[in-house]
Amino acid sequence: MPGDGTVIALVDAEGVIVGCAGETGPVLGCPVKDVLGRPMARFLPESQDADRPTAATGLTGGRQGWMGIVAGHRPDGRPCRLGVFTWPLSGDLEAAHLVALVEVSQRSWWDASLPALQRFFNDAPIGISITDPHLRNVWINSALERIIGIPAAHRAGKMLSELSEFPRDLTLAVESAMRGVIETGKPVLDYEYLLRSPAHPYRDRAYSASFFRLEDAFEQTLGLCMVIVDVNDRWRAREHLALLNEAGEHTGRTLDVADAAQALADIGVPRLADRAVVDLLDVVPEAGRPYLPRSGEPLVMRRAGLRSASDAGLGPIAPTGELQSHGPASPYRRCLVDDVTYTGPDMGADPGAWKAVSSARSVHDDALAASVITVPISVPNRPLGVATFVRRPEEPFEHDELLTCEAVVRRAAVNIDNALRFAHERTTALALQRELLPRGLTVSPTVEVASCYVPAQSSNGVGGDWFDVIPLSGARSAFVVGDVVGHGVHAAASMGRYRTVIRTLANMDLPPDEVLAHLDDLIIGMEPGSATDEPQELAGIGATCLVAIYDPVGRSCSMARAGHPPLAIAAPDGTVSFPELPAGPPLGLGGLPFTSTEVQVEDGSVLALFTDGLIETRERDAHAGLRQLAAVLSRQRQPLDALGQSALAALVDGSPEDDVALLLARVHGLGPDSVFTWSLPSDPKAVTLARSAAVDCLRERQLGALEFEVELTVSELVTNAIRYGSGPDLRLRLIRKDAGVICEVSDGANTSPRLRHARTTDEGGRGLFLVARLAHRWGTRFKQEGKTVWAELNVPDASR
Repeated sequence: MPGDGTVIALVDAEGVIVGCAGETGPVLGCPVKDVLGRPMARFLPESQDADRPTAATGLTGGRQGWMGIVAGHRPDGRPCRLGVFTWPLSGDLEAAHLVALVEVSQRSWWDASLPALQRFFNDAPIGISITDPHLRNVWINSALERIIGIPAAHRAGKMLSELSEFPRDLTLAVESAMRGVIETGKPVLDYEYLLRSPAHPYRDRAYSASFFRLEDAFEQTLGLCMVIVDVNDRWRAREHLALLNEAGEHTGRTLDVADAAQALADIGVPRLADRAVVDLLDVVPEAGRPYLPRSGEPLVMRRAGLRSASDAGLGPIAPTGELQSHGPASPYRRCLVDDVTYTGPDMGADPGAWKAVSSARSVHDDALAASVITVPISVPNRPLGVATFVRRPEEPFEHDELLTCEAVVRRAAVNIDNALRFAHERTTALALQRELLPRGLTVSPTVEVASCYVPAQSSNGVGGDWFDVIPLSGARSAFVVGDVVGHGVHAAASMGRYRTVIRTLANMDLPPDEVLAHLDDLIIGMEPGSATDEPQELAGIGATCLVAIYDPVGRSCSMARAGHPPLAIAAPDGTVSFPELPAGPPLGLGGLPFTSTEVQVEDGSVLALFTDGLIETRERDAHAGLRQLAAVLSRQRQPLDALGQSALAALVDGSPEDDVALLLARVHGLGPDSVFTWSLPSDPKAVTLARSAAVDCLRERQLGALEFEVELTVSELVTNAIRYGSGPDLRLRLIRKDAGVICEVSDGANTSPRLRHARTTDEGGRGLFLVARLAHRWGTRFKQEGKTVWAELNVPDASR
């Protein structure tokens, strides 16, 4: 019979103890004589626990045994915890039970189990930790001591969150998972986390922890077992793939070279190194590619990316943007020339201390024992620069980490090369656009102009927006703004072609709708096919355009548009309107007509022509943009340059996705003291009348310096109109403009005069030749009925 705290009792069918063996004093708190004859429930006074062995064990007639731990009280009132085992009896003692009672609160289970734990698990290759139900450490094996670098004595009796060597946010998260296992009994498997422990103070390592609850035979919670495995190799393999994806994604998010280089440096720290440096070769503008000096010349690279861990302690280093010069024997030059990774003990080591890493190396080779890795940034036949990864000497690189560095740099090199190519194309497009856009806009007493242009900053590249101011005959001015389909060099080149064509068409004094119709035909003729096999979007085929012609004599503006935003007119009183104007089809479609509209414009009004990049963005539709533009133009009394800057500040952010072009023109009409008109009969006698009227007009306006030129020009133009024109009447008009005069003679004929060189024996044919020699420029303007031949004459001091 046991005598170490165990009591065996015979209980009859009524629940009364009829037999007892063992030392009842330590267990039940009274001698055997006081136990016999008493009900079993006397020693289990708590009703809940008393019912458990009674109902479940067969004391009420059941035939199944039971075991468990119940709360009891000794006769003196002191509580105790008893382990209860019941067995039903048969035969003559049927309905009786044999009950064993064990005092379980005298000795902790881990004190009893410690020798077994030491014997079986201390030398296990995986880390094992035992905690009590309150998550305080009871025991760890020697493998776990090596993994975390903390002695068992320091760990004993402490919770994870009480260890200052570990990050508190990590320990709290792990304790939360452990507490869930204690409460639910559901184990947690493969709980991965990164830890920089005293065993590995300079680099995070990956560990996998599994937790399960420990229970005794009575299903009572004894504590928790935590099994820890070093899974750093597995984590490195996943991290390698993740880094490759991030290298491609982060460096490919931008087409800015500096941003892509900095993204590569950011990826390297802290997961690959304590410091990452990206140095790129300078680009030769003419070639558009990085320049690698010839042998013997110093290697000059610009620092484009830099990232250091805050606690790296690696000393100062040159910041981004500075030039770095390296000699012919420098490992950086050898790295680029040989296109091979080099390793060294530190960045300032002698060239002889650096070693080239063979491409045929194996991950099973000995450790590199290198704290610096220089990896060439290159694409086939195109060196770009060098990426340098630096670690503390205490934590040198391993071969698999070197492979990861090389793979990350290779992935990033493609995107850096794309950024360089994009930068070159953007620079070329901007230069081409600057050359093709007007360098100075025409200014006259009738027109004040100002322009604003902001190139696109998006990855699509520079677009093909353009604007122009074209002086026309009769003191008129043509204002043009357009937007070519597509972006890049092709769009800029197409913009130059279209602008040249429109200037030519406008100088032919065609109305706006005919200018657009002729340009549409020309663009259709440029479609890919016989001359080129370029796709339409690459060739820059198609555009939108708005043409407006202002006549200061009639104070009118005629306009037509081809799929372009409308013209805005800001009156002197601040009222802003957008004249009703058929949108028309975009240029390049063909087969559809364009329509002109004419409106009257008050003196001092501001005409605003713009591209859709000004009013439309991803966050703002065109109608909202027009309302914002109208609010700005309502303050049109300010100088045009200031008005343009106000419009840009209100509608354009710092990095527009599309080109923005804005052309502002403040117009002024010509008064009666600047325009003089005479009706003349179609008779040779009218030549004399015309000469006299013109000379008298010049003398009255103190323009006698032009008397000879105007008299001869009027005589020749009126003579040609009488001789070759048609209709009963002619009209002579003089327009005073700047320091000169415009002479116009109109008749009813639709034939254009032709300049020719008369022979010495010819009696006539020299009139237009003389006019062309005297005039600054001359030409013919056709109307619905008849034509007007005009010539601009400047005061001699202001002539060419």
